[in-house]
Amino acid sequence: MDEKKIPRSLQAIIAQVKAHYADDQELQTLFEQCFLNTYLTTIQEDEQGTFVVTGDIPAMWLRDSSAQVRPYLTVVKEDADMARMIKGVIERQWRYILHDPYANAFNQTANKQGHQQDRTEMSPLVWERKYELDSLCYPIQLAYLYWKATGDDSVLQPTLKQVLETIYRIWKIEQDHEAKSSYSFERDDCRVSDTLLRKGKGGYSVPTGMTWSGFRPSDDACLYGYLIPANMFAVVVSNYAVELLTAMEEIKLAEEFRELEADIRQGIGQYGKMDHPVYGEIYVYETDGNGRVNLMDDANVPSLLAIPYLGYTTADDPVYQNTRRFILSRDNPYYYEGSYAKGVGSPHTPDHYVWHISLAIQGMTAIDSKEKKQIVAMFKQTHADTYFMHEGFDVDRPEQYTRSWFAWANSMFSEFLLSEAGIYVPGSPLENMKNNKAGDRHVLSTGKAAKPNQ
Repeated sequence: MDEKKIPRSLQAIIAQVKAHYADDQELQTLFEQCFLNTYLTTIQEDEQGTFVVTGDIPAMWLRDSSAQVRPYLTVVKEDADMARMIKGVIERQWRYILHDPYANAFNQTANKQGHQQDRTEMSPLVWERKYELDSLCYPIQLAYLYWKATGDDSVLQPTLKQVLETIYRIWKIEQDHEAKSSYSFERDDCRVSDTLLRKGKGGYSVPTGMTWSGFRPSDDACLYGYLIPANMFAVVVSNYAVELLTAMEEIKLAEEFRELEADIRQGIGQYGKMDHPVYGEIYVYETDGNGRVNLMDDANVPSLLAIPYLGYTTADDPVYQNTRRFILSRDNPYYYEGSYAKGVGSPHTPDHYVWHISLAIQGMTAIDSKEKKQIVAMFKQTHADTYFMHEGFDVDRPEQYTRSWFAWANSMFSEFLLSEAGIYVPGSPLENMKNNKAGDRHVLSTGKAAKPNQ
């Protein structure tokens, strides 16, 4: 690596983590490689701000770009250049949202790249127009955490209000997708998870107070339209929006977000939980609001496993702990165990492939230090001598994996190791949790005991 390209602030963070793992050269190398991956390989600055590719796909996802730069918020207070770079990401996201709030991924210019043949309202600037609720949550989160980390009030500007007005409007419309939404999406000659049924309308749903999503953060179609972890994320960032808007003295829109947050939270409480015969009261992954639920979890974030990471509730919450036991068991259809690892995968990747992103989330939400150490060991055993993280890997043959250049996974691994070294993104739920750590205790659930893994 060319040290001249690496800011001193990032070098200092690397030195801190290396000191924390002074006796583990492999982990030191893993962290340095992964932590710098986004900065060295995916960031392109132009007159429109900061463009961030995902890695091996030359487009900027609203979700991925937020997660990729998030670990660098640890240095923006003292590094004006890093702050400027991340502010450039935020402002570019704003332009994209105002261009098309239903799109999830964008081109650097209006070059007509990507999925231009999809049957939806495409534009040359849009790479893909799969409507994902979380793709509107992440930019609010990034702007809020940047503001908290830097104290830079220049983000409190009319464009931010316009973006929040746009997001609020979309989320209100999608509270009644069947009656009020004009959004539809169809893709030809693809697997069923890449398109929406019923002529692009998606699975039938009824109003619940929650807001609808066509696709999951995996870019796979939702089975049922109310994706519970994404709605939880919407609750959290709605509160961020209230705080931002209050600081801007935009009281009316702040109050509208408060009311929306209450509607969504109530909907989650009424429709997003069930009494499981083994695990007790747990959160479901998806529901249609009409009695149908999907019991699973997916590796992508937001996920049910990530609930405390998102900030919806604490890691020792009994319903979360029940849900976690379900997720990390074979009753979750996307939980896998093998010779080198065990954890959560995704229908997006082959059977028995666990994701490094889900391992990072499991580590950051664990309340048992033994579990955290096991996660660290699994990372070391599954990078396949590349010293980078991947999308999914075979739990018995980790040298078989998907996406060799996947910056989101590298950033998530980095944030996990940062938290283990006592370094947190300012203002994030993880930082708030550090002063209320549960230590090594095991939280006793109010639900029924889980049956052991076989």
